[in-house]
Amino acid sequence: MPTLGQTTSDAAQLLASISDSPRLDAEVLIAHALQIPRARFITDPDLELTPQQCEAIDALIQRRAKGEPIAYILGNKHFWDLELTVSPAVLIPRPDTEVIVETALTLFPEDTAIDAIDLGTGSGAIAIAIAKARPGWHVCASDASKAALAIAIENAEHYQLHNLTLLQSHWFDELVKDKKYDLILSNPPYIPEHDPHLQQGDVRYEPQQALISGADGLDDIRHLIAESQHHLKPGGYLMLEHGYDQGERVYQLFVEQGYRDVQQRKDFGGHIRVTFGKV
Repeated sequence: MPTLGQTTSDAAQLLASISDSPRLDAEVLIAHALQIPRARFITDPDLELTPQQCEAIDALIQRRAKGEPIAYILGNKHFWDLELTVSPAVLIPRPDTEVIVETALTLFPEDTAIDAIDLGTGSGAIAIAIAKARPGWHVCASDASKAALAIAIENAEHYQLHNLTLLQSHWFDELVKDKKYDLILSNPPYIPEHDPHLQQGDVRYEPQQALISGADGLDDIRHLIAESQHHLKPGGYLMLEHGYDQGERVYQLFVEQGYRDVQQRKDFGGHIRVTFGKV
């Protein structure tokens, strides 16, 4: 009978060509298939597996071997202090996006009641993290994709947040007319349409409409910077995530559109990832 330890080693070897962390990938997928804690890989490597268990493991490992992201295989992803449902209808939340949450939470006193909106919310990661951390804030989240919004609604319902509203809208198109916000946030599409990274790694499986934004990747960012000032209260902030190499150009776009006190924050890799300013 195959053992847990040998099956894990074989799986890691199979995944070595497509993953930077093949052993970790193998353990996560096998633990999911067997519904066991990962500690068992250390404490019980000689555990014998049944043919049915091996079959379930192989199905998951083969999906990963073809390049499918682990988050889509498992159907969930950790972000901030959340466990979020994900599917190929939404981008996989990434640690770098936590920077926009962390920064947003510092802009206003904790006990201040503000109106915030997350445009292009996807799984709802940013909006849910902020609404959960600031129960006194009124948070709205929108997405143009009906399928993405369904995932965001499922995640919001899981956390039973009474200060979060979700709606379908392409950027500002379907928002309440003349509604003004203290804070507009977005992690919009920002990859150039011919970027070779679109054919590599996890992004091959992610929704292209949530990734690509014109020839230079800045079409949606330009639109948001130009339009957001008409939807912000005096002194309100626009905060955007962007590509690791787009910081200088995005900063210039904020300044050109008349935003004040424009600032930037770095991601965990040391790249400028978030730019924000106020009207």
